[in-house]
Amino acid sequence: MKFQPPNRQRRLATIVAAAGLISLISGSLSAQRPAIPADPDDRAIVHVLNRLGFGARPGDVETVRAMGLDAWIDMQLHPGRIADTALAERLATMPTLSMSTRELADAYFIPAADLRRRQQQAQRQTAADPAMTPPPGQPARTPRQMSAEERQIRQGAQSVTNELMQAKMLRAAFSERQLEEVLVDFWFNHFNVFIGKGQVRQYLTEYERDAIRPHVFGSFRDMLGATAKSPAMLLYLDNFQSQADNPPAMRPQGRRGGMRPPQRQTPPQRRGRGLNENYARELMELHTLGVDGGYTQEDVVNVARVFTGWTIDRPQQGGAFVFRAQGHDRNEKTVLGYRFEGNGGQDEGERVLDILASHPSTARHIAFKLSQRLVADDPPATLVDRAAKVFLETKGDLREVTRTIVTSPEFFSDEAYRAKVKTPFEFITSAIRTTGATVANAQPLVTAMNTLGMPLYGAQPPTGYSMTADAWVNTGALLARMNLAVQLIAGTAPLAPEQNIRGEQMPDRPAARGRGGRGAIGRRLVTIDLATLAPDTSEATRDRLVDTVLSGEASAGTRETLARAESAAQLLALALGSPEFQRR
Repeated sequence: MKFQPPNRQRRLATIVAAAGLISLISGSLSAQRPAIPADPDDRAIVHVLNRLGFGARPGDVETVRAMGLDAWIDMQLHPGRIADTALAERLATMPTLSMSTRELADAYFIPAADLRRRQQQAQRQTAADPAMTPPPGQPARTPRQMSAEERQIRQGAQSVTNELMQAKMLRAAFSERQLEEVLVDFWFNHFNVFIGKGQVRQYLTEYERDAIRPHVFGSFRDMLGATAKSPAMLLYLDNFQSQADNPPAMRPQGRRGGMRPPQRQTPPQRRGRGLNENYARELMELHTLGVDGGYTQEDVVNVARVFTGWTIDRPQQGGAFVFRAQGHDRNEKTVLGYRFEGNGGQDEGERVLDILASHPSTARHIAFKLSQRLVADDPPATLVDRAAKVFLETKGDLREVTRTIVTSPEFFSDEAYRAKVKTPFEFITSAIRTTGATVANAQPLVTAMNTLGMPLYGAQPPTGYSMTADAWVNTGALLARMNLAVQLIAGTAPLAPEQNIRGEQMPDRPAARGRGGRGAIGRRLVTIDLATLAPDTSEATRDRLVDTVLSGEASAGTRETLARAESAAQLLALALGSPEFQRR
C-alpha cells in the first residue's frame, strides 16, 4: 500500500525535497580530528550516536557527555553490561520470537499449509463439478467464507513474520544496546536470505536469533559456520538440494560387512538435484573473500562439491541441519591450493570454512564492508588496512575489529561527519528516536518500510540492500520520505491516531509566519537540529525552513500553501524531511 497524502502535503514535500537535493548529496573536506575526543562537543557526540546507533533521543547528548564518550563506546561494545528491561518486556508479548522453528512449524506453519491444501482441493472439486456451475446468465456462486477457526490458522502463520518484523523496528528504535542492533542489521544483510524464497520464511526467526545475533561481537568463523548450517541459508541458496554427481559407492550388506551394489536411483535431472554452485559462489564472493579475492571458477565447483550432503532434515516440519554422507562427493578436490584427499565427510566443509575465515582477502573484505557501514561509502584505505590487520591478528574477533573502526581517527574525521545517507530503515527509526516518540503498534512502521522501497527481510539478491548513497538518493525517494514524515507527525491515513508515533505536543497554529517572528516554530526546529541534525548546521536549516521558505524569498504559491498549514507539527515533519536529517 502506498501513502496518498493530501495535495497540500505533496506540495510541502516537493518544495523541501527539490530544494535540498543538492545539499543532500554534497560534502565538505577539512582536517581530521583526533580519535575519541577527551572533551567532545555536541557535534562529536551526535556523530557517534548516529553511527553506533539509530540517532539521538532527547537527552542522549547530555547522557553521553556526562558518562564520557569513550566509556559510552566501550559500553556499547559490551551490550551484556547494558540493562534493556523496557524493550525486553515489550518483546515478551511476542511469543514467536523465542520459539524454535520446529515449534513454529507445529503451531503455525503446518496447520496453515494443511488449510491451503484443503482449500485448493475444494476449489478443484468445485471447478470439476457440473452441478456447481451456475446456469447461463446466473451469477457465480459466492465462495464459501472461511470459518473463525480457519481465519485463526491463517492469522497465526502471518503473526510469525509480523512479530519478527515489528520486533526489528522496536529494537532499532528503543533498545539501549544500539550498536548491537546496528551490527545485527549489518550482519544479517551481509549473510542475506530472502523471506520470499520457499520455506525461508519459517526459518527467519531462528536464523536472525541464533545464527546472527549471538556472534556480532564474537568470532567471524563462528558466525560463518552458523550461517552455513542454517536451514534458512541452505534453502535460500539451494545447497540443501546439492548432491554429488558421481554414482553412490558400494554399501555394506548385512552384519558380515559384505558389499552390495547400490540400488537403482532416479536420475538427478528427474529428482531436481545434483551439484549446485549457488552457495559456494556466494560464500566466497560475498561472505568471505570478496569478488576480487583470488578464487577461480574451479574453486567454486570444488567448494560446491565439498558442501554436498549439507542439507535439512524434513524442512516441511521445521527440521534442522543434517549432513547426509550418501549425498556427499567423496572424490579428491583442491580448493585455493589446499588438497582434500577424498573419502571425507562434513569435516571437509568445516575445513573450507576455516580456510576462508582466516584468509587475508576475507580480512580485507570484512574490514572494508564494516568501514563502509560505519564510516563512509568509500572508506579510507588506511582504516581498512588497519582493521584487516586486527582481523587477522585476533583470528576474526569482531568486537576488536569494530572497536578499531569506531575509535579510529578516520571515524572522527570531518570527512566522515554526516558522510553517510540513511537507508529507509535508518530514516524511520531515527525519526522515532529524534521526536522522543512512543509506538503503540509497530505494524504501520513495517508498512512504511515497504512504501520506501526497503521491505524488511525482502532483499531478493544475495547482496542484500545497498549501504551506499547512490541506492537511496533520488528525488522520488526524498519525496516519499517527506510524505512519510508528514504523515507520521500528523497521524494521517493509513496510520490511525492510536498507531501513530507520538512526540512532543505542538501548538495548533504557528506562532508567527513572517521574517523575524519564528516563535514556537523556530524554537522547535532549533531543538531538533541541536539534538539530531548537528549544532553547526542548525542555523542554516532553520533559515531555510523558517526564513527562506516562509518569507518573501519563497514564491507566492509557497507562502499561500504554508499559510494554510493546520499545525506547526508540519514544520517538524519538514525538519525530518530536510536534507540534513537524511544524513548520519
